[in-house]
Amino acid sequence: MTTGAAVQKIPDPNAGVTLITPSAKMATPTHGGRAKCLQRLVRLDLPVPRTVALSFDTVHAIAAGQLPDIAQMLQSFDGNALLCVRPSSEDPDWGGPSAVLNIGMNDDRLAILSRDIGDEAAAALYLRFVQAYAIHVARLDPDQFDEIEDTGRAGLRTALLAYEDEAEEPFPQDPAVQLREVLRSMARAWEGTTARLLRQAKGAPVDAGLGLVVQEMALGLGRGECGSGVLQLVNSETGQPLLTGRYLSQSQGRDALRQRHRSLYLERDPRGASLQDVAPEAFDKLLAYADLMRQRLREEMQIEFTIREGAVHILDGVRVERSARAAVRIAVRLAQDGIISRPEAVMRIEPRALSELLHRQIATGSERDVIGRGIAASPGAATGRIVFSSAEAQASAARGEACILVRRETSPEDIRGMHAAVGVLTERGGMTSHAAVIGRGLGLPCVVGAARMGFQVQQKTLVGERGRIFHEGDVITLDGTSGEVLLGSPETIEATLDDAFQTLMGWADAARDIGIRANADTPADAATARRFMAQGIGLCRTEHMFFDSERITPMREMIFADTPEDRQAALAVLLPMQRADFTELFRIMEGLPVCIRLFDPPLHEFLPHTRAGLRDLAEALDLPVSDVTRRVEALTEYNPMLGLRGVRLGITVPEIYDMQARAIFEATLDASRDGAPVVPEIMLPLVSAKREVELLRARIDAVAAAVRAERGASFTFRLGVMAETPRACLRADEIAPHCQFLSFGTNDLTQMTYGLSRDDAGRFMSDYVQQGVFAEDPFHRLDIDGVGELVAAGVRRGRAANSGVTLSMCGEHGGDPESIAFCREIGMDYVSCSPFRVPVARLAAAQLALREAAMQKTHER
Repeated sequence: MTTGAAVQKIPDPNAGVTLITPSAKMATPTHGGRAKCLQRLVRLDLPVPRTVALSFDTVHAIAAGQLPDIAQMLQSFDGNALLCVRPSSEDPDWGGPSAVLNIGMNDDRLAILSRDIGDEAAAALYLRFVQAYAIHVARLDPDQFDEIEDTGRAGLRTALLAYEDEAEEPFPQDPAVQLREVLRSMARAWEGTTARLLRQAKGAPVDAGLGLVVQEMALGLGRGECGSGVLQLVNSETGQPLLTGRYLSQSQGRDALRQRHRSLYLERDPRGASLQDVAPEAFDKLLAYADLMRQRLREEMQIEFTIREGAVHILDGVRVERSARAAVRIAVRLAQDGIISRPEAVMRIEPRALSELLHRQIATGSERDVIGRGIAASPGAATGRIVFSSAEAQASAARGEACILVRRETSPEDIRGMHAAVGVLTERGGMTSHAAVIGRGLGLPCVVGAARMGFQVQQKTLVGERGRIFHEGDVITLDGTSGEVLLGSPETIEATLDDAFQTLMGWADAARDIGIRANADTPADAATARRFMAQGIGLCRTEHMFFDSERITPMREMIFADTPEDRQAALAVLLPMQRADFTELFRIMEGLPVCIRLFDPPLHEFLPHTRAGLRDLAEALDLPVSDVTRRVEALTEYNPMLGLRGVRLGITVPEIYDMQARAIFEATLDASRDGAPVVPEIMLPLVSAKREVELLRARIDAVAAAVRAERGASFTFRLGVMAETPRACLRADEIAPHCQFLSFGTNDLTQMTYGLSRDDAGRFMSDYVQQGVFAEDPFHRLDIDGVGELVAAGVRRGRAANSGVTLSMCGEHGGDPESIAFCREIGMDYVSCSPFRVPVARLAAAQLALREAAMQKTHER
């Protein structure tokens, strides 16, 4: 009887060795995708060479030192056949060890093959096997084998001597020994630490298994028309129907020239005769096989094949590699051709992959000279010259020069510079920092939290992670999708929204059961939201409207005013500007709801902090610099994000909210006169107590009554609360009866729940995630256990007190698929996110509904 710690039992390695036949028991979760696909090809009666599959358990046993019966395995194959071993993981994206070909090649086989296919071809096969075995199996110095320049017999002799010298033993001649060592090497490579970390980074579980397939090789070599190649029926970049692939003739007596992609050519003579010309029967068979695989496997497949003396052999069939754009078109065409259903087409597209369609991207295969890394805060690629201030960005835009705005961190004062730049790079910040939020709203590529780079703004230099120094005017590229900062101008691919995208999104909208709105602060944002089929604006942040050069001065005059009358006089200048803003928003979003958040930030954000800025303000206000300096210092707060802002400002300086309410109501009447009636939604930020709502509702109702009386016209509006403090969530039952909607602002709620500054958390967040403190950045993905519990409590209590209250989420989490799932589960009516994340949210919401419906059907059965 064994005592102590339990010893893990390793399965019998022979039990998982299976000859692939139509009836063999195997599945993707136990043998991997390649093995299962080969079985499907066998079931279609395609000419697949004899193949044996090794299960995950068997490969694991091999890695632990327990090998299956190799001699018995070899009995499954022709005694004179060469073999290859390929990896078979559950998901091909997880990778795996490199395939090893020509196993069984030795001195005796060289002599036999030389008579059959020619001495040079046979020696080349042997040479390639020795090189692969030495590097990947025996783990010898690659330089000794990669640098062999001779070919044929001469190169083979060099390789065999190099192997014997490095390994201190002759190259193994026994096919059983060769196969045993190949299997052992591939199994151990999969279970190595580096390989495990690489596949985990691609989403693989820690215990992901690997299968192996051992296949008899069908050499595309011989006396008649012979060769090898791949074929597929679609373009991998666009998804459009297009016969593409490559074919390399290996017929004896002919020269094999360069491979040409995008068609199937015999590359042997100046005429460039196609495979269809020289082997029409084989070509027709390949097309028929490809179409059969598309119909029966319900997927666009790439066929790996060989032709020997006119006979076709199918070595493998893999899912066609594809860009996000191609993936959408492929899914739509398969559904339109009746091969898959529309819901399945919707389920096949990864929501986050849509970002590649909505933004310019760096082309696959482009050279990437990485000089730094940060948080991928807003997707897309942007190339431009480095500038270090908003003024320089505007000047660059005026000259027609693309620029990247480089700042330690951005503030509301940088809005104009961000509009002028093509991308933003910051040293500080996280997923909900100012630069990240505004970047996503503008569709502007943005990398934040690049703390390992040196931001020497005063010296106008940027230092790369490896010490390279870059100056203002140097050209860099931001990859907001990966978070990388690149030197120079790599090739990019433009965004494309074609008919296939619109079709897929239409199918998604028919399936989803939660609303999707957009966060939009400007007419341009609103137009983008409308183009992406948002169901309204869920958050319009009005403070960004005050940073325009025409508005900042009256705004500052209002801040410096000593009496309510003086404040009203300054705000009267802003009133027509705000009214025009809201009128345009209402007209763009005609027929859809628009939720406007009243002024939220602390007033100090609108004041200058540099000596030059203070002098300019003193001149504009006709005040001594000393008075301006004292007033700015008096407004300074130790923790402004928890200070005089939001409803606190609305109650203590009520003239601001009075002006904004009047602008909204007058714009409502103006826009309604030209189109459908407008019912604006007014949202109070940072509410913590019901009395705050009572006080401000009374003032807003009074403004509404005054506008109705002055205009002689009627209108309605909805008043709601932005629940972004823990207390608002916990006291939602007291707040909900006083409003028509509750919108959970999870950016600030996460900040207050964790006690984290969202602008500074980027400095340590990656370390926290890597060390498992947080599973994910809580500003990127909603913390379901902590922040989510507060939100769920707010939803439950708010709806219990007011059954008709509309519930939503308007933080940046509203565009995250996992967070949307939570919102849907607790019964929210809609989520709101940046305009460019709206398609992602629409698709994610549809997939949640479809997945739930499928589970219900399964349960009913």
